[in-house]
Amino acid sequence: MSYVVAITGGIGSGKTTVADRFQALYNINIVDADIIAREVVNPGSEGLIQIEQHFGPQILLDDGHLNRAKLRECIFSEPSEKQWLNDLLHPLIRSEMQRQIALSTSEYTLLVVPLLVENKLQYLANRVLVVDVLEQTQINRTINRDKVNHQQVKAILASQASREERLAIADDIINNDQQNNDLDMKISLLHEKYLLLSLASINKENE
Repeated sequence: MSYVVAITGGIGSGKTTVADRFQALYNINIVDADIIAREVVNPGSEGLIQIEQHFGPQILLDDGHLNRAKLRECIFSEPSEKQWLNDLLHPLIRSEMQRQIALSTSEYTLLVVPLLVENKLQYLANRVLVVDVLEQTQINRTINRDKVNHQQVKAILASQASREERLAIADDIINNDQQNNDLDMKISLLHEKYLLLSLASINKENE
């Protein structure tokens, strides 16, 4: 079983950038929860079949893909429908994450989970790396990247765990407030640490 390092952080923190640098510099395998969340509702998937059966054929676009805007309408004002959807999709996402982790061939595996704290998924990882930035940095980056307004970003931040909640579960922290702030050096130091921890874990399993 691969040693797993979960990477999390709020919107605009740069967690994807950090994971991509680990992969580019050291060829570390990445398991990305956001990508998996999209895959489990692809046409023909168990997830999409059950969603169509529950909400009806109008939940699909003409090309057979999920109509995400329509789905958001269906669950927006109905907590029970949102709960039904979470009960369906979360186990599918967790199962696929675990399957991909088991297939990983790098010295350790990076599990990128934006909502790690919110969904209490720390148990999937041996270690948690939090990519931390100031709230104002999150706001500025998200406005520039996603072309949304300040109010929309504040609403997203309010729906996510706070910085304090994320930092409370962190084993390691990368401060990513500045652009090009010797990020590769920070990653290099963590990579060496994770190699040692992975090796220790393997040795312990073999005892």
